[in-house]
Amino acid sequence: MKEERTIAIDFGAKRIGIAVTDPLNMFAYPLTTLLNDTKFIDNLKKILSQYSVVRIVVGMPYKESGEESATGKAVLEFVEMLRSKTSQEIILADERYSSAIALQRIIESVPSKKKRRDKSLIDKNAAAVLLEDYLRSIGK
Repeated sequence: MKEERTIAIDFGAKRIGIAVTDPLNMFAYPLTTLLNDTKFIDNLKKILSQYSVVRIVVGMPYKESGEESATGKAVLEFVEMLRSKTSQEIILADERYSSAIALQRIIESVPSKKKRRDKSLIDKNAAAVLLEDYLRSIGK
């Protein structure tokens, strides 16, 4: 059976957090944080190939009320760019609390305050929270 993994993307203007599933699509792991720059799509394509990714879950930032946030427009533009540059299925998912949950996990599991301040740690962990929520929603 061919591996078919899913990744999640926590979009940010400066950094983009990436998480990936295990080969059975049961668990989510923080993978990396990429800079949101001109090399992003090439770096992402390497990950898509290396991990046999068939699906990309992109976090959509909603307000507490459920309305689209100001960042939502940038995310939708990012998703359109992804659709034009990749062939994977792209799914938008609610990411309202992913960064807060990721920060709490980091506080509980990373003893060093200096390491906790590493923003890329939050980004890739927020992507993992998003991916876990997606896996739960499809019954994995």
